[in-house]
Amino acid sequence: MNNYKVLGMMSGTSLDGLDMALCHLWKDGDKWDFEIKTAKTITYPEWLYGFLADAVNLSSQAHDTLHETFGTWSGEEAKQFIIEKNLEVDFIASHGHTSHHRPNLGLTFQLGEGQHLANASGHKVICDFRTKDVKLGGEGAPLVPIGDELLLSEYDFCLNLGGISNMSFKKNDERKAFDIGLANMPLNYITKKINLPYDEDGKLAKKGNLDNGLLSALNALAYYKLPYPKSTGYEWFKLEVAPLIEKSSAPINDLLHTFIEHNCFQIKEAIKKEKTTKNSKMLVTGGGALNSYYVSVLKRHLEGLVEVVIPPKKFIEYKEALVFSLMGTLRELNEINVLKSVTGAKEDSCSGEIFLPKN
Repeated sequence: MNNYKVLGMMSGTSLDGLDMALCHLWKDGDKWDFEIKTAKTITYPEWLYGFLADAVNLSSQAHDTLHETFGTWSGEEAKQFIIEKNLEVDFIASHGHTSHHRPNLGLTFQLGEGQHLANASGHKVICDFRTKDVKLGGEGAPLVPIGDELLLSEYDFCLNLGGISNMSFKKNDERKAFDIGLANMPLNYITKKINLPYDEDGKLAKKGNLDNGLLSALNALAYYKLPYPKSTGYEWFKLEVAPLIEKSSAPINDLLHTFIEHNCFQIKEAIKKEKTTKNSKMLVTGGGALNSYYVSVLKRHLEGLVEVVIPPKKFIEYKEALVFSLMGTLRELNEINVLKSVTGAKEDSCSGEIFLPKN
């Protein structure tokens, strides 16, 4: 098979919805190439959103039930999408939704049970891309850098602004990557206080003023001083960041404004530590790249350091679904899809569990 037709599925920590993208992947000589043929984001129904948002607090039994329920729901949505668009699909590559990520304890869990997903969709499923790396002593994250390495090597840095921010880059002929820290997670947490899912184009943040006390407290968080490889997630936000928001008496606009300044400052600090060439280029994707105010602040912070490149909207929205399509394809070919240079594991690995539909 020369051209792989893969339905990539991704649910991010910002809980924006289930991203589905039919991706065609093929090798041209030694280089992988791709096309995102068609894509869609499914908003979570209210009942499911509530369970996913609270997954970290569920009992073992309730968590197991959600794992199966989310797998079935995802499979049904995939099946509907495939029928609706009359798609040819070789298999589904699903990231699932991360409920727990504590690699220091040997723990990572992505909701969306593979057998239930395969049964409901009627298609072969490749999923659970993080567990093996954690068992090998790695962070199990970030995983997207394999896509940066094989599909986007023309960029010096690839930055993703999802619920959290992470970046990858080449150093001494090895791909390196780590979670920088915060991105949309605190912004969406703040806007929910005024019943908004997010701050469109950063309109509220733009009107705000800097809260220097909050900014200092955020910049002093211990996570930023840790060396990479490192990764973080909702648990860190809940334990160390959310209390700072709750303690603050600053208006909503000021909170949003301060978090964007903080996020961009930390990105600048992370990039400054890595040697950049005079004409370094950085590709920015994830939901934050669609926020024009966020992008303007980022460009201001990075002026003279690196050129910020914002790709077309479809690529921004579905890059992660594309990368999981690639990871699934590499798993199908029994090739490396998780890099030890990124995660800190003992060795590179070919990760992912395979499930075939059962009647």
